[in-house]
Amino acid sequence: MNHYLYQRQVIAYHGCDKSVVQGIIENGEQLKPSEEKYDWLGKGIYFWEYGPERAMEWAQERKRRGKIDSPAVIGAVLNLGECFDLLDTRYTETLRNAWPKFVQAKKALKEKIPENSDPKTLTPRDRILRHRDCGAINWTLSMFESNDMPFDSVRGVFQEDDPVYEGSDIKLKSHIQIAIRNPACIVGYFLPS
Repeated sequence: MNHYLYQRQVIAYHGCDKSVVQGIIENGEQLKPSEEKYDWLGKGIYFWEYGPERAMEWAQERKRRGKIDSPAVIGAVLNLGECFDLLDTRYTETLRNAWPKFVQAKKALKEKIPENSDPKTLTPRDRILRHRDCGAINWTLSMFESNDMPFDSVRGVFQEDDPVYEGSDIKLKSHIQIAIRNPACIVGYFLPS
């Protein structure tokens, strides 16, 4: 498969602790990639595309869970580069076609096929622990990397939380998320106004 080069820039936001924002702005530090087994788009540095309020909500949720002290948001200009864009049917088909090979590889290693689930502390509804999706995406992109065709970023849309009103398919926390796999795609940071 030939990649499409996404030579476009997007504005995105990262929710984190205030100390992280200060480290980036004052000392030129960099965000660290997440490699949790439940990340929605596989490994990478996560951003909310054009979503500063959602980034702040996420940081506030992390504070409530005791993960950070002072919720904050930093903005970034991103060049998506070679993007595995799950808003493009070309890449959702690629992921669908890779799934049986991923399952076969797991079985050959006698490993369990991961499942998406909710944390035990939440009412089931969104399956926010995306072990299956994370595993399948990471495995699929590792196949491209092994053929010297790496992806710089992954982008996906998510319908999350309750409907905005009865009978609606629009959800309260719908968003586009980006996982930057290649930190060189972060053109620069800024403080949101």
